[in-house]
Amino acid sequence: QVQLVESGGGLVQAGGSLRLSCAASGRTFSNYVMGWFRQAPGKEREFVAAISWSGGTTHYADSVKGRFTISRDNAKNTVYLQMNSLKPEDTAVFYCAALIGDWEKRNRPNEYRYWGQGTQVTVSS
Repeated sequence: QVQLVESGGGLVQAGGSLRLSCAASGRTFSNYVMGWFRQAPGKEREFVAAISWSGGTTHYADSVKGRFTISRDNAKNTVYLQMNSLKPEDTAVFYCAALIGDWEKRNRPNEYRYWGQGTQVTVSS
């Protein structure tokens, strides 16, 4: 069992930045691919970014590439999402999640076993 707790969400103006954190407890954090997803009202949950077990490989949705950066600190059992140049369309609840399995499944929410409770990000225009 892995427990995930997100923090760092809030209200920011367009063009601003936020840094989300996701603290993990339970089983060995470095065993998991970690991902960030988001869900806007009335929309399906969508993939944002993922990072490999060691942190050496990352993958981003096209909509956030060049603006968001995912990182992890396995010594602190924490994964981060640095979000820059935020846009109103980034407004959503952001979730971190843990995947046991193939890196190839990194953008599929149904493949992730553990999820945090989510943190709200609101970007005003």
